[in-house]
Amino acid sequence: MEMLNSIVLSLNNVLTSSVLLIALVGAGIWFSIQLGFVQVKGFGEGMKRTFGGMFKKDGKKAGDDGMSSFQALATAIAAQVGTGNIAGAATAIAVGGPGAIFWMWVSAFLGMATIFGEACMAQKYKQVAKDGSVTGGPVYYIKAAFSGGFGKVLAAVFAVLVILALGFMGNIVQSNSIAASWNNAFGVPKIAMGIVLAVISFLVFSGGMGRIAKVTETIVPVMAAFYILGALIVIIANGNMIPSAFHDIIVGAFDPTAVAGGAMGATIKLAVTKGVARGLFSNEAGMGSTPHAHAVAKVDHPVEQGLTAMVGVFIDTFVILNLTALVIITTGARSTGLSGAELSQAAFADVFGSFGAIFIAICMFFFAFSTIIGWYFFGEANVRYLFGAKAVKVYAALVSICVCVGSAWEVELVWNMADCFNSLMVLPNIIALVALTKQIKEIKGDYYTNFKK
Repeated sequence: MEMLNSIVLSLNNVLTSSVLLIALVGAGIWFSIQLGFVQVKGFGEGMKRTFGGMFKKDGKKAGDDGMSSFQALATAIAAQVGTGNIAGAATAIAVGGPGAIFWMWVSAFLGMATIFGEACMAQKYKQVAKDGSVTGGPVYYIKAAFSGGFGKVLAAVFAVLVILALGFMGNIVQSNSIAASWNNAFGVPKIAMGIVLAVISFLVFSGGMGRIAKVTETIVPVMAAFYILGALIVIIANGNMIPSAFHDIIVGAFDPTAVAGGAMGATIKLAVTKGVARGLFSNEAGMGSTPHAHAVAKVDHPVEQGLTAMVGVFIDTFVILNLTALVIITTGARSTGLSGAELSQAAFADVFGSFGAIFIAICMFFFAFSTIIGWYFFGEANVRYLFGAKAVKVYAALVSICVCVGSAWEVELVWNMADCFNSLMVLPNIIALVALTKQIKEIKGDYYTNFKK
């Protein structure tokens, strides 16, 4: 077990420090240029579609035939906004210094162009069965990008990675995070929390796409508002530190040693690596996960969902992750030497006192539980692709068991393998997207030339 864990860790280090950064950042730059910086030109329309869709009653109820555009985005955000938004920014700051946040912004900006392409292709190649049920995801546009055996093999590899990385191992990690935080804040036994989570999760899973959509469109705005309010209270309480926080972020991006109280040994390379990695892995742009949700949106043109998908990256990184960073920097908690969720807890405790741990526990429940729902849905699409609809009930039961067992199962190897498989998903997805660049450009051109009058 120790040898296997060491091998997985070595592979993770290679993937996260070089291969994935080159692939994801390269893809972001490529699509930004190829699509005429759609993340700038189309951002306003994306925001209107997103927040207009929150209150618009268009009769497009979620069911096996798909979700509304906002419900699809909510499901995507449910997966994007997870424990990484609490621990990810903290880890980046602890290791790379405040300057890592600047590079997190850069990665998110570039990732918005990539996720636009993912959503457009997911919409174009979504599948509608004879009974009217809809499914979709990267497996379908991977097959479309490469005809013959290569496309089939690449799609199958991607499907297996998603099922293992998100549906099983990833959800073990999420339930473990919830159980640990609630045990710390309230003394709730981990296995007891695991049982509760498993039961609730199975009830949501068994309700199909309609119930998943209803849960995510309800829980995502609530969890976002709760966390934003708490973070703003802490930041406003330390309002005099906001200018210096932005100073440290910008100066630290290019000269980490010039920032007082910065991470020991932080360098520009560390700031870039940790900032870009945490940003990309948090908003999941280019990873091939959120296209499963965007594929089933009921829209009139693929670009409409592409524009909406960009907003998901903005909310995840420029809002939620950014607030965590400002809480940590303005409170001075980064000088404590802590990292991850513990650093975030210490930062909130600066204003909330003992309530800080409770606040993080509540947020962790919302963030991680919503991720469990989103990741289950993504895995389900790939189970359908590989094994057919009859296998979905078995998959739902297995994921529920993983959620229960994972709450008390502190196995480092599982966490590391989840990261590894999650990273490996990127490669077949990015390869296919680059191969489909011409189609993505054509769809964008058709929208602005012919569809949008």
